[in-house]
Amino acid sequence: MPRQSRTQSRASTRQHLLNTARTMLLSHGYTATSLDAIADEAGYSKGAVYSNFTNKDELCREVLHNIRADHAQALISEVSTAPTLDDMLNTFSAWCERTIGDLEWSALEAEFTVRARQNPHLRTQLARDASHIRSLIKGIIATARDKYGLTLDLSADDLATAFLSLGIGLGLQRAVDPTVRATILTDFVRAHIARSI
Repeated sequence: MPRQSRTQSRASTRQHLLNTARTMLLSHGYTATSLDAIADEAGYSKGAVYSNFTNKDELCREVLHNIRADHAQALISEVSTAPTLDDMLNTFSAWCERTIGDLEWSALEAEFTVRARQNPHLRTQLARDASHIRSLIKGIIATARDKYGLTLDLSADDLATAFLSLGIGLGLQRAVDPTVRATILTDFVRAHIARSI
């Protein structure tokens, strides 16, 4: 087996640290997970962590970015192949049921967001991350609007903000009470669309 280049080795180390951090942060939360513990679990020194990430905030932010990206990619690939509006909404509903309210993910997002309250730089970064998510949602809305000939009461930007806000709130509710239906979000979308047809 050929030996990895320095760049490949660094990338491999970084990915292994991210995978380990993801598991530990989701299981134990931000505060209870130290960089030392992540390094130990991954089999590296703490120096290896610091050579890849400035601090725990940067590492956690990248973990959350990757989780969101995984969920967003799944949603986009699933809804983009839906032949009809009803199929798209059913696909979205199934995605919501699988994704919204994951206890570990919701708790980590909430804990990290609260942490940003006292850190203006982190707050700015999280606002940028949220803007990126809204852009993805806006793209899905705009595609559905154009593909299915919908007339929307609000702009795609405003709808993306509303849907993201509803999704976050619903996720927090489902994290503490799994009996809350994730399909409420889809029902809301259906009600909004029904007025535009």
